[in-house]
Amino acid sequence: MVRIILVRHGETTWNIEGRYQGQEDTPLSPRGLEQGRRLAAALKDVPLDAAVSSPLQRSFLTCKLCAELHHLPVETDERLLEIDHGAWEGVLARDIEAAYPEEFHLWHTAPHLVQMPGGENLEDVRRRVRAAFEDYARKYDGKTVLVAAHDAVNKAVICDLMGMGQEHFWQVKQDNTCINVLENNDGVWRAVLINSTLHMGYLFSGIEQAGL
Repeated sequence: MVRIILVRHGETTWNIEGRYQGQEDTPLSPRGLEQGRRLAAALKDVPLDAAVSSPLQRSFLTCKLCAELHHLPVETDERLLEIDHGAWEGVLARDIEAAYPEEFHLWHTAPHLVQMPGGENLEDVRRRVRAAFEDYARKYDGKTVLVAAHDAVNKAVICDLMGMGQEHFWQVKQDNTCINVLENNDGVWRAVLINSTLHMGYLFSGIEQAGL
């Protein structure tokens, strides 16, 4: 059996602004750094055998803060990159809605049908992240692995591992530095924990971010 502790990165300045990030390499905000430290403290006594992260700095640094307490290096995997938002990257949610009203509405009602202008769709994300998780299940059999990624990445793979189509994307919430625990036993995936934020001092955040 492999156990994957899947986390989302800490808050970024663009999260605060409601700006779509995608694969832009945005930094953690001061609050995001503190969230990363709290996550690291929460996982300090959890046995970890390996740490893997998206190469984007917001996820890599979040992962590194945790891995350092276990004296582990952080491997990077480009398959964990956030969804490529194409023309939407770096743009405020309200401005995207004004420029692409139909696509923006569809993104929030039927996300599986949206092809980002110049970017990816959720099926692209699902395929690459699911392939990564199947590789982890083989490579880290019998181990516990910390995986640090992104909002859309986490939502897409959780839906897929639980046998749900990407039309259920918005039914999975991922707060900054949330903890998810997923296990694969003899090829069968199960969810043990989803979107835990207790290490941040609350059961649920109530935060709804405008951008991914």
